[in-house]
Amino acid sequence: MKTYGLLGYPLGHSFSKGFFTKKFKAEGLSDHEYINFAYSEITEAVKHLRGNPEILGFNITIPHKVNILPYLDSMDPLCSAIQSCNCVKVEKGRWKGFNTDVLGFEYSLNPLLKPAHKNALVFGTGGASKAIVFVLRKLGMEVLQVSRTPGKGVASYEALSVDILKTHTVWVNTTPVGLAPDSESVLPLDFNQIGSAHLVYDLIYNPEKSKLLQKAAQMGATIKNGMEMLVIQAEESWKIWKS
Repeated sequence: MKTYGLLGYPLGHSFSKGFFTKKFKAEGLSDHEYINFAYSEITEAVKHLRGNPEILGFNITIPHKVNILPYLDSMDPLCSAIQSCNCVKVEKGRWKGFNTDVLGFEYSLNPLLKPAHKNALVFGTGGASKAIVFVLRKLGMEVLQVSRTPGKGVASYEALSVDILKTHTVWVNTTPVGLAPDSESVLPLDFNQIGSAHLVYDLIYNPEKSKLLQKAAQMGATIKNGMEMLVIQAEESWKIWKS
């Protein structure tokens, strides 16, 4: 059996298993399977994955996109530049890291961009945020990251002034706040500062419209969830594994 899978924890919200199971069936790949590898500790995960010679590749989600890096044998230039990995190809026992989040986010964001979108707020500082910040800066935007635990170059939610919220017209949530089953949760933001010029993108796709997106839509903003990004990055992962 040719085995692929998703490494992360928890994985109750995972889209990947269903996506690839359907894909393998549609393509007649009866000797392919996609498994969830739910490990909270990276050392245990690596021990299991390294010990299974049938594993040919795997995706990575929260919380392992960064802490997988020391266990990779090599990285492609993009993965190395971002220092975040969401796709591993296994070839002759060697692990090579890639980042397909970049293409997924960029391709799904581009059609929504307008000339007024020059400044962005990125909520969260985890592995997913690294790809998001990379893309926004590549597109020429000034980016301010925001976190509950601020630090160098990272602002607190309390530090977001009315002016910052109004002039940073692209908001991207990379945190799990609002993810089902805790779908009533929302980031501590002043939504009254959102207007029709704002674009609010939430990487969460379950629920389809998070509390963040609901509130943004009520204020006239353009909204987007993470489903299209997920599909694109999954297809890119499959291209890598097949190559």
